[in-house]
Amino acid sequence: MSRFALVLRLVLLACFAAPVASLFSSEPPREAAPSNVFLITIDTLRADHVGCYGDRNIQTPALDALAADGIRFTRAFTASPITNPSHASILTGLLPDHHGVRDFGMPIDPDATTLAEVLKGSGYSTAAFIGSVILDGRGLAPGFDRGFDYYDHFPENLPQTASRYVRLERRGMDVEHRAETWILSHAAAWPMFVWVHFYDPHDPYDPPEPYRTRYAGRLYDGDIAYTDSALARLVSFLKGQNLYDTSTIIVVGDHGEGLGEHGEQTHGIFLYDSTLHVPLIIKPPGGDTMHDPKTASVRGTVVSAQVRTVDILPTILDLEGIHDPNRRDGASLRPLWTNSAGVNADSTAAKAAVSERVAFGETDYPMEFGWAPLRSVRADNKKYIEAPRPEFYDLQGDPGETQNHYEPWNPEVQRLRALEAEMRKTIPAESAAAAEAGPSKIAELRALGYLGTNPGSTTAPQPLLLPDPKDKIQIFNLIHSSMLAVEDNKPADARRCLGKALDLDPKSATVLTELGELDLNQGDYRQAADLLGRVLTIRPQDATAAYDDARALYAAGDLRGARARLEASESLLARNSEALLLLGKIDAELNDWSKAEDPLQAAIILDSRQPDAYIELARVYLAEKKPAEALRQINEAKRLAPDSPEVRKLAAEAQQASGP
Repeated sequence: MSRFALVLRLVLLACFAAPVASLFSSEPPREAAPSNVFLITIDTLRADHVGCYGDRNIQTPALDALAADGIRFTRAFTASPITNPSHASILTGLLPDHHGVRDFGMPIDPDATTLAEVLKGSGYSTAAFIGSVILDGRGLAPGFDRGFDYYDHFPENLPQTASRYVRLERRGMDVEHRAETWILSHAAAWPMFVWVHFYDPHDPYDPPEPYRTRYAGRLYDGDIAYTDSALARLVSFLKGQNLYDTSTIIVVGDHGEGLGEHGEQTHGIFLYDSTLHVPLIIKPPGGDTMHDPKTASVRGTVVSAQVRTVDILPTILDLEGIHDPNRRDGASLRPLWTNSAGVNADSTAAKAAVSERVAFGETDYPMEFGWAPLRSVRADNKKYIEAPRPEFYDLQGDPGETQNHYEPWNPEVQRLRALEAEMRKTIPAESAAAAEAGPSKIAELRALGYLGTNPGSTTAPQPLLLPDPKDKIQIFNLIHSSMLAVEDNKPADARRCLGKALDLDPKSATVLTELGELDLNQGDYRQAADLLGRVLTIRPQDATAAYDDARALYAAGDLRGARARLEASESLLARNSEALLLLGKIDAELNDWSKAEDPLQAAIILDSRQPDAYIELARVYLAEKKPAEALRQINEAKRLAPDSPEVRKLAAEAQQASGP
């Protein structure tokens, strides 16, 4: 099979494998009058860093006031300490193993019906306003925009010199203003479902004034206080529009933050309560339960029963009176607060609701570093963490999870392991789609402090035989610090962190990759190629390292070596338009014009929104003396980049070659 046929076949397979959004043919039956629904998710918000949850050193008046007007859940737990899986669980009511999102760039399973899809199918106008590119439905969060009439995507093709608060994230006040603008322009679009995502508490902590000064030395708290002020403005706006009393408002953290507990500075690696315990506040319409004037007020209700973020979707549909035929891992929380308020406390539904809700947690993120994934089960104030060295905690006397009492014969351990095993039986037999993020998206992840998606490090046949993350947390912290140092343009600091990490683990493919990336960005191409070549001896299937090694070899002038590196990775060429573009450029520089056409055409099939492949293909056609074909490519490039001097120059050359 020719290389063109192989590339084209792989590209077409990748295109046709894309998930198709779920469609609704009829409106689900309704059992109550609808209200507007406002879902506010606050990224990286620990429960114990909110005023109404007991933190007296922070000011969160908006969160505290919502809790006073509604129901506060003291023990709410997320299913994942990572933004994308945790939000997918909120939006689907499913655990990660069931909605399919375990990493960045992984799509929500097409069979997993989202909250927006259900509400849109019930006649709601739907809109989403995100605070970070990490949840952009066109990039790192495919499928998250399903069911939304409007999804506030980030602009594409921004230069690396663009501000962090344009390219990577948005301040809370910016997100709130965007939501306000949409709501005002859709005043007649009743009922509406609006999801607002605040990202500010995520590291690097960077609160604006006066919060930076007010919380000096506690910038994480400063970011939370600033986010609370944005929430306060949103609540004030809703009150001014007479939308507050008649709306359902839910505020929840997607996951917490380590802050040094158990050695974890941020989140994603461990499954301790520091990153799984989140605040959850629900204000029903009118401050009362559902829409029934006979029910007692729930203002200021506190529910101490264990609940999960997967319970949010069923709760909203319950409050809105929408029948949901889809399978969910969560269940409505409404019986918990009706029981707390003394309403129908003896009913069968109330008794079932107050029984223990088992909270499952998981993280595959350690596998990005070549370490074992973790799973956890939390029930009856006991917690089991499945790891190479398993952990068991009695949370009643040890809420900080400091004393591991794991014994395989312990009946409580066996019970929790059985619960985990039973849940695992429900996982679909088909493996989830692999995480796919191109080089530009991986660069965005690094700038946000996350390691880029890397299938080469997440395919271990027996994950629990990998190193225990507990033994590697210092390396993780150093790698994380190095990525943030790169984003802050402090390469020397990044190199120091990576040097320390390499001392701790000289064979770490992750550390070698990061060092190679650093050399590549600083122009030391030969050194970068050497480091990345070493990575490929450890992880031969690492497509990201293969692409970056090819980039380094290309920049060093080794065109044939770069071409060989790219051609050796079929998976890279099947799914990566930027790798195909590079291959086409290499072929063109080697004057192999006809060979250059194939990967450039394949790059356009994979991503028709980027002008560079059209520009390179136009150059190839001009070299082959095909000015008409070149002009067609130039016109496509001009449509995407109308102000490009390069496109204008090529257009002039093509016109001249075409003759009078």
